Amino acid sequence: MALPRVVAAFALVLPLALTDARPLLAQVQTNVPPVVAGAKPVTVDHIRVHGTSLEGNLEGDAVDRDVLVFLPPSYAKEKTRRYPVVYALHGYSIGAEQWSHEIHVPQTIEGAFARGAGEMIVVLPDSKTLHNGSMYSSSVTTGDFERFVSHDVVAYVDAHYRTIPDRRSRGLVGHSMGGYGATRIGMKHPDVFGTLYIMSPCCLSPRGTGPANPQIDSVLQAVKSPEQSASLPFFARAQLASAAAWSPNPKNPPLYLDLPLQNGTPRPDVVAKWAANAPLAFVDQYIGNLRMYRGIAMDVGDKDGLRVDAGKLHEVLDRYGITNTFEVYSGTHTSDVADRFQNHVLPFFSEHLDASIQRKRSGVSAAR
Repeated sequence: MALPRVVAAFALVLPLALTDARPLLAQVQTNVPPVVAGAKPVTVDHIRVHGTSLEGNLEGDAVDRDVLVFLPPSYAKEKTRRYPVVYALHGYSIGAEQWSHEIHVPQTIEGAFARGAGEMIVVLPDSKTLHNGSMYSSSVTTGDFERFVSHDVVAYVDAHYRTIPDRRSRGLVGHSMGGYGATRIGMKHPDVFGTLYIMSPCCLSPRGTGPANPQIDSVLQAVKSPEQSASLPFFARAQLASAAAWSPNPKNPPLYLDLPLQNGTPRPDVVAKWAANAPLAFVDQYIGNLRMYRGIAMDVGDKDGLRVDAGKLHEVLDRYGITNTFEVYSGTHTSDVADRFQNHVLPFFSEHLDASIQRKRSGVSAAR
């Protein structure tokens, strides 16, 4: 099944209705805010973090993961200063490097600081997998990416950089699949993060199977190797990524996953597993956790089909009296992510993260 023609370079952002063939395309060429005059340069570290949480994953995804770390202008000179940290999660079919081009860092980080945002460290971990996306979930097939972000990466950054190792000084943000990840991880780990920003989150609602599509079903059932997965249309490959994350099966090689349709027939047990991973289905269980956050913000473009579910999550938070901000801005799914990152995301974290805590750490290797 052919994808719609798109002029700009693109990477797919997840379409998660089980037989929905309408791909949402995340353009690498997003609108870029103007360079801010006088902005001071940040330093970029390209590092690798060992994911203990990913060890033994069945599909052979890399355990040592690429991570980009952006250090603020004062970092090299103010040797005793510690900084809040923001962890930024990428969307489906792209990795940390591609994500950095979508949000145009370091330019937008430098611009945010020049426009008055407090200095912070920004970290972009890579969560790309065999089928192009981890869903930031916990699975024996992909590995536990939820813990990789919330524990492995955070612990490494705290051990090697001059961070403020306190939840009140850590923020979590993500876009699309990363927005799903920020929602999921944020609900479960308020002990690690103190402020959340959710950008155009995908996959919030439980999905039914809808009408069976024999063509898609037969294509997916025929996949037996990474090479065959790589040749799939993006939306079909996204189904495999979702299954690897949400319906893993260690007894079903070679892909170690169960699909929600088999021979055109829905599999209620698998559909139930997918529904159980939908934040709008489990948010009520984590209201106490969400109350712990110093700030929660969400945004989505008015031309983005994901705005409906984002609005539902905002309504849930309002219903429980949890303070949050929600903005529907003029734009598509990806058109303004760079502008949002510079002029909204980082200023929000600047306002809500605690930069005043200066704790001494014991038993941890010295940060440079």
